[in-house]
Amino acid sequence: MSGSAQNSQAQRIALLSGLYTAQGIPFGFFTLALPVLMRDAGWSLTAIGFLQFLALPWGIKFLWAPALDHHGSRRGWLLFFQCSACLMALALSQLHMQTGSIVLFAAVFLFNLIAASQDIVTDGLAVRLLGAKERGLANAIQVGAYRLGMILGGGLLLWLFAQTGWQVMFLCMAALLGLTILPVLPLKEPVRRVDAPQRPAGMALMIGWLHRALAPGMLTFFGLIFCFRFGDQILNSLLPPFLLDHGVSKSTIAVMKGAVGSGTSLLGASIGGWLTYRLGRRKAMLFAGLSQAAGFGLYVAVAFGLGGVELLWTATVLEGIVGTMATVVLFTLMMDACDPDHAGTDYTLLASVVVAVSSLGSLTGGVLGDRLGYGPTFLLATGLAVAGCLFVVWWLDRHPTNERIAQAWG
Repeated sequence: MSGSAQNSQAQRIALLSGLYTAQGIPFGFFTLALPVLMRDAGWSLTAIGFLQFLALPWGIKFLWAPALDHHGSRRGWLLFFQCSACLMALALSQLHMQTGSIVLFAAVFLFNLIAASQDIVTDGLAVRLLGAKERGLANAIQVGAYRLGMILGGGLLLWLFAQTGWQVMFLCMAALLGLTILPVLPLKEPVRRVDAPQRPAGMALMIGWLHRALAPGMLTFFGLIFCFRFGDQILNSLLPPFLLDHGVSKSTIAVMKGAVGSGTSLLGASIGGWLTYRLGRRKAMLFAGLSQAAGFGLYVAVAFGLGGVELLWTATVLEGIVGTMATVVLFTLMMDACDPDHAGTDYTLLASVVVAVSSLGSLTGGVLGDRLGYGPTFLLATGLAVAGCLFVVWWLDRHPTNERIAQAWG
């Protein structure tokens, strides 16, 4: 590889790493740290589960994906969204916040709106910047950088909050988000193909997402995503309050889930990308999906009183690795399913399904956790994770959803 090619690849990696990290920073705080603070303030598991509705923009971002995908400068959109998030964090640092503040809940929604919109542009850019052979790398970067953002947002920022309070925490969030703007500045956008479809306008633009959702195999792929993710989302949504209810302190949770758990996920992202490249999609999905379910068994054991804090540390490390491996494999397969001419819209539709399953799983987990307790809920979620993984592999062996999946699967 020539020096210029290496520099170009390094720039692409730095760009995608910065963009995905920027999404993970506020998400890590609002999904890992905030539930702990709410539980500490006496909120029920069901109420914490409803916090997922503030992530609505992630579930409906497909509505405006065609506009961002086909109109405007990708560099311009990215700079706008990155700067908006940074300014929001600065504004919040000047307000007197409380755990139950309506301003905080509004901020959660707006951060999700900004990050979801930025994600549309970023995912489309990733599909166009990287070739088919680099998709495993692209998704390892995506998941790894996102997890790095979650380490900073769910671990570092929670620790800063415990030590200093809201103001310093949001100032640090603004500084971290500001750093992720730098790789966008030298971005040179890929040239659009001469024979690419004409950009949609008017009503065609408004319902462009529907046209892509009805493309061959897309609806079936939506169902496969649900099968693969629903069980693990039920369990993962309950982990922060589960740890707190088992006597783990907030500072320890910050280290356990925000630093160690997310840190080991960086290793998992690398392994997931390597497995996808070396073993192929099918073997990688089967191995990663079943390994993730096996890791859930440790949480089941603790929930039924068969282990203590030491086992929770082991479960955190294992889940951080194998859970991220499974995510990388799924996201790589999602990228395979995308039409390059509609990359942002297609990937956004698939990612919106992932978010919808996450929200449904979190709500379901909260309700089941309150009614059944942690043990039975964790056991049920683990069973669903195993069944879902096996069903997806069985289905794709017999019914590849489109030609691109058929070529990649195996």
